[in-house]
Amino acid sequence: MKTLLDLHTHTLVSGHAYSTIQEMAAAASEKGLKILGLTEHGPAMPGSCHPMYFRNFGVIPRVMYGVELLLGAELNIMDVAGTLDMEQTDIDRLDIRIAGIHCKCFKKGTIEENTTGLVNVIKNKEIDIISHPADGTADLLFEPVVLASKEYGTLLELNNSSLRPDRKKEKAHDNNVEMLRLCKKYEVPIIIGSDAHISFDVACHDLALKLVEKVGFPEKLILNDKVDVIHPILPH
Repeated sequence: MKTLLDLHTHTLVSGHAYSTIQEMAAAASEKGLKILGLTEHGPAMPGSCHPMYFRNFGVIPRVMYGVELLLGAELNIMDVAGTLDMEQTDIDRLDIRIAGIHCKCFKKGTIEENTTGLVNVIKNKEIDIISHPADGTADLLFEPVVLASKEYGTLLELNNSSLRPDRKKEKAHDNNVEMLRLCKKYEVPIIIGSDAHISFDVACHDLALKLVEKVGFPEKLILNDKVDVIHPILPH
């Protein structure tokens, strides 16, 4: 499979990332991508940018070095109700909306409560992708999560970064195997994200692709080479 898009990356304005927009776009061009998502952390993440950053996206070209840019955010899921950390007027400005659970922001509950909160976000028509749902930050029941993705069309991400040994996400491997198994069973498409925090990691999907191969996940359900499918899914 040839990777043509990477929809989950961060520039230095996220506070703990290290490359500029131009550097990320240039790397995407060098790697043959058609679409690059620049999805800065929402304001609840320590060190991330002020909401004003997202209000000035109009000055940024949406094509750079031959790569289509989708400018958006990785919103923080704050609690088991599925509360997000950005005002609706700012969400409306985004080309792409990812939402994820992060330990610095999320107030955990029981496994059932965590699952209900994530399903509530999946039901939110404003959200396009759930970032790293299987990284183990919060315990989840994956069958209702996968079935909600199938029903509401919000994509689940297989996150390459969370599989790196140095991240010490001890539950990430087994959780992602379970998520992929259920997505395969119910024929639910996924998106692989690099979660790159530096330009060198743009479109770095090596660990995710090894896991896909290991579990025999069908290529037809991976959307990273399907630009014609992604555009209708992301109508914002």
